[in-house]
Amino acid sequence: MEERRIARISAVAALDEPTRRQVYEHVTGEREPVSRDEVAAALGLPRTTAAFHLERLAGQGLLDVVFERRTGRTGPGAGRPAKLYRRPACDIAVSLPERHYDLAGLLLADALVEAERSGDTPRAALDRRAHRLGVELGGAARAADGRDPRTAALDALAEHGYEPVVEDGDVVLRNCPFHRLAREHTELVCGMNLRLLDGFLEGLGAPGLTARLAPSPGHCCVRLRPAP
Repeated sequence: MEERRIARISAVAALDEPTRRQVYEHVTGEREPVSRDEVAAALGLPRTTAAFHLERLAGQGLLDVVFERRTGRTGPGAGRPAKLYRRPACDIAVSLPERHYDLAGLLLADALVEAERSGDTPRAALDRRAHRLGVELGGAARAADGRDPRTAALDALAEHGYEPVVEDGDVVLRNCPFHRLAREHTELVCGMNLRLLDGFLEGLGAPGLTARLAPSPGHCCVRLRPAP
């Protein structure tokens, strides 16, 4: 997790260089993929400089690389495909401390769709969706880790931004990935988070822990406690 986070921070930091940021903005502003020569000509850069920054951006995941034959010809004699650059298919986001508002947004949108289809309340649909996703996340962590469930739980929670620490037998979550939403819509979002973590423990197979609401200033509203 830490390596991926460092990679995201490095990618964003790469745009601090003015020429590289100019290259990035030019490529992402084009409707079609562009070549090194086109970038160099558009920005008045030496071809080697344009190529250096394009490769750096592609290596950081900030641009995608594609190969196309611009002539439209195929077969023998058509020439080599040109190396082109375009806006990436995926996005890169960095937040400090780590937040996952995208996850909350997906859960809320899915809950509305399910509520309209089932006739149930959006809150009940959200609880089901959050629990189901938690089971999936816990199951994925268990499948990828042969260690003790409690240790696997701590590692997976850290990976998802909760910053877990053990205090007096409890697992305290020092960071809430949904902080701003939880502050403005406390009952809804904290309930969603509780169901998410409850499902996570179920999917992970961690019978020694149970998720409980235990709001504390500066911490996640959920605390994991030893099961009775």
